[in-house]
Amino acid sequence: MLALRLTRAARLAVQLRRLLVASASAGTGFLLLCALGHALTHPDAPGASSLRLAWCAAPLAATVYLAVAVARADPGTRPRPGLSAIGLGPGRLMAVSATTTALSAALGSVAALLGFLYLRGDLTGAPVDGAVSGVLALGQRLPAPAVVTLLALVPAAASAAVALTLRPRAPRPAPSAGSRRYGRFGAYGWGAARETFGAYGRYGARLASASASAPAPAPASASASASASASASASAPAPAPAPASASASASASASASASAQPAGGRPAGAAQADPSGALLTQASDTRPPATTDGDGSAQDATGPAPATPRAHTTLLPWGIAVLTAGLAVETYAGDTATRDAAPSAGVLLGWALATLGLALAGPGLTHLCGRLLQAVRPGALRLLAGRVLMEESHRIGRPLGVVCAVASAAYAAAALHDADATDFGPLSLIGAVVVAGCTVATLLTAAVEAKHARSDTTDALLRLGAPPTTLRAAAALRAGALLAVFGPLTLVVAQLASLPLAR
Repeated sequence: MLALRLTRAARLAVQLRRLLVASASAGTGFLLLCALGHALTHPDAPGASSLRLAWCAAPLAATVYLAVAVARADPGTRPRPGLSAIGLGPGRLMAVSATTTALSAALGSVAALLGFLYLRGDLTGAPVDGAVSGVLALGQRLPAPAVVTLLALVPAAASAAVALTLRPRAPRPAPSAGSRRYGRFGAYGWGAARETFGAYGRYGARLASASASAPAPAPASASASASASASASASAPAPAPAPASASASASASASASASAQPAGGRPAGAAQADPSGALLTQASDTRPPATTDGDGSAQDATGPAPATPRAHTTLLPWGIAVLTAGLAVETYAGDTATRDAAPSAGVLLGWALATLGLALAGPGLTHLCGRLLQAVRPGALRLLAGRVLMEESHRIGRPLGVVCAVASAAYAAAALHDADATDFGPLSLIGAVVVAGCTVATLLTAAVEAKHARSDTTDALLRLGAPPTTLRAAAALRAGALLAVFGPLTLVVAQLASLPLAR
């Protein structure tokens, strides 16, 4: 019920994105039902029916990818302060997002079933004649378990992907740079027992020391000196006025130094040792230690620990390697296939690997675009555009890589159609429209999400006096840089992919 209420109360843009998910689910469900109809119509050709079903994996993956992007950009299911008190924590919001996605995809599956039954003539009594009549299983009864299984595939996969993507994660704290411990040479990790530098080879260092359990000598010496001073003051006569003034000034200076230094702190630049004897060097003593009480008020006051910045270029070599492997698999599949046969499963596997490689390399390429914009003495415009690209590379990098792969496939298919005059048919066009529409919609959704994520920065720049034309020029510069990098890459991948298919 909560998912239905959030669906009804959503804004128009959110409803349009969910409608796109439903439309993509309807197209994918219709293709799955057509594969089932082909299997019923041609029982003597199970290989061709299996190949049709395998090619339905491309629109299925595109639909799931769009559903995940729409769920991430949904403002109604984002965690907010205070929602956990009424039972809407991160886990509950994740379940609401998965349920909403399942409802949208199920609506599309129902629309696909109605359209398939309409074309068969089960609703009107008159089947539709045309190129798709051979995959409708006219005059045969559809198996209900197979229909339900195929139609439930898209909602189940989309909701599972959304739940996996939006699952609650513990934040990864950044490595502490405040103190550094010096241990023996070659010691791995940060163990519980700390050792000073050179303590490993010291005589008797490996023996169990009973002094570790003894109390620290500093409090004992302090108590002894305090008792001695108390006894001395009790036995000594009354001091003279001049020494009294001197002791008063000394105590005043001591109290001033004690007030200047925080409780439990130490002077700047001084070394500190833990009970095990390890040497601690403080990088900066300007910040006093935060109080830690049981209810975590210090964490609420200072905010959560900063997360470790993710590396955007670490997957770039892996993406290039997977892309190369995909092109090699497609070349081998194109060489072994006959000229009049349909694209084989090897071509599908090659395209899948190439798409995965471009998706992995997309964030790294976007990050490098931002770095190139800031090269060679950048101005304010190039610096702003480059910094934004570097910051948003993890948001728009992967959708850009997937769009590049789909554009390469479309270019290769168009070149193959012009060379051999191949007729793809209406089902191939439906699949191409679903895949291309889902990838472009995912890229636009990611761009909108990135724009909302940097809205505070944009407002701050406008308050500081930055003209809006500068922000628009920076956006145009980012788009031009991405087009200059991903455009030639798309053409190169398309040419390499179309060479084995055109021979």
